[in-house]
Amino acid sequence: MTDQKTAPPPQVWPTLRATDARALIRFLVDAFGFEETAVHGSGDRVDHAELAWPPGGGIMLGSVRDDDNPWRLDPGTFGAYVVTDEPDKLFERARAAGATIVREPADTDYGSRDFAVRDPEGNLWSFGTYRGEPR
Repeated sequence: MTDQKTAPPPQVWPTLRATDARALIRFLVDAFGFEETAVHGSGDRVDHAELAWPPGGGIMLGSVRDDDNPWRLDPGTFGAYVVTDEPDKLFERARAAGATIVREPADTDYGSRDFAVRDPEGNLWSFGTYRGEPR
């Protein structure tokens, strides 16, 4: 046990696959503000990409594959909660970029202000101010 009284920094890097990974990368950068830090692959194929979330952490993604890779994920089955200090501003940015609105910004009973949208691949994204319980 520690005496830490603040939420820990993000250390989990969720991963997803996309039918059009390059288009999804552009969408995630434009709509949500992720920062492209690495993209490996040729042509339309993305073998590995990393997108950083400016407050900390990020995601990894790549093109869907038809091989017998044990790390098989179907496009559109991903969901994530992402911390933001400006949910209303980010919601408007996501809406302007064409995100499918699932839930408009609202205050929760546990003290967060958040919203939910889907990206063009069908993945579910929830953004809010809740940073987790202090430890």
